[in-house]
Amino acid sequence: MSARAVSSRLPFIGAAGRHNRVPSPYPWLMPVILVMGLFYLYPVIDVFRYAFTDLTLLGGEGHYTLSTFANVLTRPELVQIVWVTFIFTAGSVVGQQLIGLAMALVVVRAEKRHLFGTTILRTTALIAWVVPGIAGGIIWKMLFNEAPFGGLNSLLRVLGMAPVQWLSDPDVVMWSVVLSNIWRGTAFSMVVMYAALKAIDPSLYEAAEVDGANGRQKLFFVTLPQLRPAILVNMILITIQTLNTFDAIISLTGGGPGRATEVLSLYTFNVVFRNYDLAAGSVLSILMLVISLGLALVYASFLPKDEKA
Repeated sequence: MSARAVSSRLPFIGAAGRHNRVPSPYPWLMPVILVMGLFYLYPVIDVFRYAFTDLTLLGGEGHYTLSTFANVLTRPELVQIVWVTFIFTAGSVVGQQLIGLAMALVVVRAEKRHLFGTTILRTTALIAWVVPGIAGGIIWKMLFNEAPFGGLNSLLRVLGMAPVQWLSDPDVVMWSVVLSNIWRGTAFSMVVMYAALKAIDPSLYEAAEVDGANGRQKLFFVTLPQLRPAILVNMILITIQTLNTFDAIISLTGGGPGRATEVLSLYTFNVVFRNYDLAAGSVLSILMLVISLGLALVYASFLPKDEKA
């Protein structure tokens, strides 16, 4: 068949070839650009604009000023709040990673052996993930309650152990909050690790067995190196999620006792919606954005080169 006959049967391709015209992607991208600009970019620009003002939610005409940054960033309580945020975030990320990986390994091993209860384990973990933060905080508040009907203290009394001041002891309450956040977010880490484990080439384990590797050696020299990209990406996601968590804390402790569990996101919420200081809340939001981006860049620097592309 001649080239002219092919061109006549495929007029669109022929015309495109003659005129070297490629369809523009902008008509297809324009709806996405408009939605992203309206609901994401514009609010971010507004936050930066408010940070250079003295606006409040009480009304009145705001004025542009640089003093808001200086006043907010030099507050004496900010150092403690950032430290509390660091402990909460680090404890939550490490706990979610380790427990999520352990659960994923158990599920994959159980599936290979066709053990009963694998589906129940996955479903139970996912239930904790879909529970709203406020509801999760209330659930854990009942478990940590120091009254006689408190779930954990009742169990300790049955075992003959002294009750623990889960929510009133400043040295214990942070770990209570971290535990509740680990319970809530572990399912996401389990799903990510489970998908990454299923993607590992089985021939790598077969080669390790031929070389005489035991289970522990296969874990450290085959599984974990293959999971490195998934672990780092998961750390980025759960770090950002944890930094923005305040709903579970506000229902569990309200940031107390004192400011023992007042993380940066909860502090920002209180500044805006309790102190009505919109400008100061904008400065704190920018601070949270900078911290999130900084940690994300640090994590991303450890990704393999082909994962960055």
